[in-house]
Amino acid sequence: MTDTFDRATLVSELKRDEGERFKPYFDTVGKITIGVGRNLTDGGISQSECEILLHNDIARTLRWLDRHLPWWRTLDAVRQRVLIHMAFNLGGNLLTFVNTLNAMQRNNYAAAANEMLASKWANQVGQRALRLANRMRTGKI
Repeated sequence: MTDTFDRATLVSELKRDEGERFKPYFDTVGKITIGVGRNLTDGGISQSECEILLHNDIARTLRWLDRHLPWWRTLDAVRQRVLIHMAFNLGGNLLTFVNTLNAMQRNNYAAAANEMLASKWANQVGQRALRLANRMRTGKI
């Protein structure tokens, strides 16, 4: 079926009436809302929207790593993924892992793994830290 309404005008009207917000907020009836009136409390997001968010977040993480730790791409693929995991999870707080990052940059992967496991982050993420530290130490999955 062909739409008979003007979609561009509709989008403009909805943005005007609903507002456009890029961070979650509580609407007038207390529902968590985002974007242009998207009720997250009742509607959530679809699988395809979840995938879009994930891929956008991965791209943002890669750009962040390139900007702040340009040497990260010299690591092998397994250790690159470890660093991506950590940056994805920690954001800018990854830069507080000074000893870990220095050890990675020197290719001292055992020391980097030990530093990872000695962190508060390791206690917070549990098995994820063990798995990533093992990958850092061995370069294997």
